[in-house]
Amino acid sequence: MNNFEIKTKIKFGEGALKALQELKDKHVLIITDPFMVKSKTIDKITFNLINSTYQVFEEIVPDPPIETIVAGVEKFKSMNPGIIIALGGGSAIDAAKSIMDFSKKILNATDIEFIAIPTTSGTGSEVTSFSVITDNQKGCKYPLVSDDLLPNIAILDPELVKTVPNFITADTGMDVLTHAIEAYVSTNANDFSDALAEKAIKLVFKYLLKAYKDGNDIKAREKMHNASCLAGMAFNQTSLGINHSIAHVLGGKFHIPHGRTNSILLPHVIEYNSSIIGYTNIAYSDTAIKYAQIAELVGFGNGNIRIAVKNLVNEIKKLQKEMNMPTKLTQCKLSLEDIINEEREIARLAIKDTCTLTNPKVPTEEDIINILNNIK
Repeated sequence: MNNFEIKTKIKFGEGALKALQELKDKHVLIITDPFMVKSKTIDKITFNLINSTYQVFEEIVPDPPIETIVAGVEKFKSMNPGIIIALGGGSAIDAAKSIMDFSKKILNATDIEFIAIPTTSGTGSEVTSFSVITDNQKGCKYPLVSDDLLPNIAILDPELVKTVPNFITADTGMDVLTHAIEAYVSTNANDFSDALAEKAIKLVFKYLLKAYKDGNDIKAREKMHNASCLAGMAFNQTSLGINHSIAHVLGGKFHIPHGRTNSILLPHVIEYNSSIIGYTNIAYSDTAIKYAQIAELVGFGNGNIRIAVKNLVNEIKKLQKEMNMPTKLTQCKLSLEDIINEEREIARLAIKDTCTLTNPKVPTEEDIINILNNIK
């Protein structure tokens, strides 16, 4: 027997932040990063907290380390809030999840309402039971997985993403696409997760480039915000694959933006997973067939599995080119020597990553190294 649940209530569309006005007589801890405070984005949140008191923990940094989580738990302890609001991208929301979870376990805190408000359209963290924290000493990332990490409410207001720079729009948008595609070919995929992933994929191919070219295109921003959430709901049901396994390790070691790493890997992981070798074999894997279905879905399939998969890869590369994205790790200020020196360790850690368990093809360390060789 399978199970499908969506536990998080979603408030979306222009004006969605007004939902915060419904909170009454609550003590709120807002967890965010310094930029959200400096840019006054946080004012859009506090303006709507008309019936509640609040304090701000603004120490979140990209790839939040364990030390930041500990500081957040101390902040929680000092004020004992009834509501946590996470404001920011994936790092802020992931950190808030960890702070909430550890506060519950260490401080025996109960009855905490958790509201996630994303300011980028990428991670889908506002509807997932995943959190990723970084161990800087070991140079790796730890994915945490528990339904206890799920927010109670997600607020998707496109007004918050209008000012996101185009290069971040590109990175996060490709993260959405990777989430949706990996969910679609996951070994845990089902009819319900497929429906969410398919919609997310269609929205990305239709609206990502528009959002990249014109940040004030509020329709494109709203559609990408929705796509991020849909992809998050999909992979929360199915988990992901080696695209994310490798990206987690590369991000932990080299601090490349997560979505950018996923983008670099995506065409090569599709080629690896599809297992299409030569031009005479017509016994296609189920995974290759699903990739071909994606190509058909967004209008560049032609009924031939081999060509449809190739078209999918080429369209992803075309999207990368139009958004001026790097396609090699050495274009991300990494030296070839650093990559070669770490490749065996990267492969070992990627194999151990929990996302590898649901990849449609079981990889070896040599397989991972071969993928790395393609993206150097």
